[in-house]
Amino acid sequence: MAKSIIGLDRLNRKLKKLPAAAERAIREAMAAGADEIVAMMASLVSVDSGDLRGSIGWAFGEAPKGALKLATVKAANGKTVITIYAGNSEAFYARWVEFGTAAHTAGGMFNGSTIPAIPASPFFYVSFRSLRRRTKSRITRAITQSAKQVAAGGGSSS
Repeated sequence: MAKSIIGLDRLNRKLKKLPAAAERAIREAMAAGADEIVAMMASLVSVDSGDLRGSIGWAFGEAPKGALKLATVKAANGKTVITIYAGNSEAFYARWVEFGTAAHTAGGMFNGSTIPAIPASPFFYVSFRSLRRRTKSRITRAITQSAKQVAAGGGSSS
């Protein structure tokens, strides 16, 4: 006599909905965390012309050429990639502001000129470090909530 599990079809339908629901929730949580980190970076960066502050951002995918990348985080599915960055072709000096420079003798067009040391003015990694746990927790909660929604029958199959 073959035994069947009552509700197995319903369980399988719910499990098929989980990856899409979790991916949506993860993307939203990652975006919210990135928004927070970028806002903190913009509030901490020293402003001269505003180019550097204007270059701080995040994207699903790659950062602009010449940007200082905080990290490129790829989800387990390989689809969701987010990059937080500062700098671009106009604000190429983001790393010099973040880490400072040592005193040195210039080459090139200003050969022989003495360039004084510029102290570090951290805005980039300090923002990430201060909000890292909150962002991780937000993503974990999003995964848990999406699993609960799917289990309760509230997930969509888009």
